Amino acid sequence: MKAVNDFKAFILRGSVVDLAVGIVIGAAFTAVVTGFVSDLLMPLIGIPGKFDLSSWTWTVNGSVFHPGLFVNVLIAFLIVAAVIFFLVVQPVNALMARRKTSLPADPTTRDCPYCLSTIPLKATRCPFCTSEVAPVAVEASAGGAA
Repeated sequence: MKAVNDFKAFILRGSVVDLAVGIVIGAAFTAVVTGFVSDLLMPLIGIPGKFDLSSWTWTVNGSVFHPGLFVNVLIAFLIVAAVIFFLVVQPVNALMARRKTSLPADPTTRDCPYCLSTIPLKATRCPFCTSEVAPVAVEASAGGAA
């Protein structure tokens, strides 16, 4: 009985329901785009040459190839991918970049005052120009406490 309750809790968890809704809406959107490409866009492309791309076929030893149907599917895929990229991926990336709240890391290096090479903070001599430099005291951070 515990397994049934665990399964019920898993199914009713918000993320599983959201995923299921997303898949159903994605499939419906893909069907709409496929219909748009095959029924509207490809006939428009064929108007100038009076050519129906979806009926473009060739036969080799009884095997029929349909490159026009493949072009339809390819164009539909590119439209779906572009919509997902521009309406989902880019806005989510922008939102995540805006919400990024990490503090910059404490520096671990400094410039040599003589040759301007990058040296560790605790260095007492520059490995590039061999000049003596005063070490910098490194304090332990308080873990972001203000």
